[in-house]
Amino acid sequence: MGKVLIIGAGGVGTVVVNKVAQNPDVFTEIMLASRTKSKCDKIAADIKQRFGIEVKTAQVDADNVPELVTLLNAYKPELLINVALPYQDLTIMDACLEAGVNYLDTANYEPKDEAHFEYSWQWAYKDKFEKAGLTAILGCGFDPGVTSIYTAYAAKHHFDEIQYLDIVDCNAGDHHKAFATNFNPEINIREVTQRGKYWENGAWVETEPHQIHMPLNYPEVGPKESYVIYHEELESLVKNYPTIKRARFWMTFGQEYLTHLRVIQNIGMARIDEVEYNGQKIVPIQFLKAVLPDPGDLGENYTGQTSIGCRIKGLKDGKEVTYYVYNNCSHEAAYKETGAQGVSYTTGVPAMIGAMMFFKGIWRKPGVFNVEEFNPDPFMEQLNQQGLPWHELHNIDLEL
Repeated sequence: MGKVLIIGAGGVGTVVVNKVAQNPDVFTEIMLASRTKSKCDKIAADIKQRFGIEVKTAQVDADNVPELVTLLNAYKPELLINVALPYQDLTIMDACLEAGVNYLDTANYEPKDEAHFEYSWQWAYKDKFEKAGLTAILGCGFDPGVTSIYTAYAAKHHFDEIQYLDIVDCNAGDHHKAFATNFNPEINIREVTQRGKYWENGAWVETEPHQIHMPLNYPEVGPKESYVIYHEELESLVKNYPTIKRARFWMTFGQEYLTHLRVIQNIGMARIDEVEYNGQKIVPIQFLKAVLPDPGDLGENYTGQTSIGCRIKGLKDGKEVTYYVYNNCSHEAAYKETGAQGVSYTTGVPAMIGAMMFFKGIWRKPGVFNVEEFNPDPFMEQLNQQGLPWHELHNIDLEL
């Protein structure tokens, strides 16, 4: 049905290639490309051995538009799945426009030299993609991604008016390392150390990092201390669902993790500006990334599970109703299937499903779109079939 190019050979890229290979009726040709071709070759060899599916590989610098365009023109994919770094989104979108290729990513653009998350840079491409007759699908991971689709599904089937939205993200897993991040350390540390922000009564409310926190109960996990942080899907959800009075994003952190994070910040290792060391310029957080465990290698001994969902309150037929929709994902099961841990799995599977929606013509129209702007139903069906089954609870105490 479709020819796809995947850029990025980390943990998420590994999952995307695995899931794409498991759906050969949809994805007829596959290429995996990254800055380090040997990583792609290793993944491709594993796919060939386990599924008998051929994955082509290539080396490409995702910061380099001409290099990207050369690859796109040579391979001629119908869709590019971007699971590279968020600060490479715009160069990849530029290359897609130049080569006439449709686009999908899992995280919004952020500048390399500033921890700032905003969709405006990518939304600015709307007219260009429309004129080119190309589709760009933004934020098709789990959060953002599935959480936005959960919201769209709730709005379609269970609410006349969504008023309160809390996205709750718990990782109750144990990777048995003193300190490690579950995805790219550069992005992960920047994300969780920024100032908090949530939406209330038509305006953004800013907080100090981790200022608002409380224990929340997660299914099969129990109570975990959860912290309000800013997360990008809030920006698009309050825009697309203007009845929302308050929208927040909660994430769990263990005390040991927060202590390590505080030390990293206090000693300057979270800095994203250059410093001089032994006559050369280095960025401290990039050096830190080099000495921390590779998130792609955490899966083998990872135990426990993630629990991510949406807790929603609003009106249906004039009555106040509550709704909780969520998925729990086992790190061990994710590793057994794909060789990656659960955080990579929960991001990579939705990216594949979004690509499937595109190739089936369900999520396909010229322009730039966040996932909640498409029909959620076929995506929700595929979540159950592709390894991320969801559960729903009606009219319960949401704790929030």
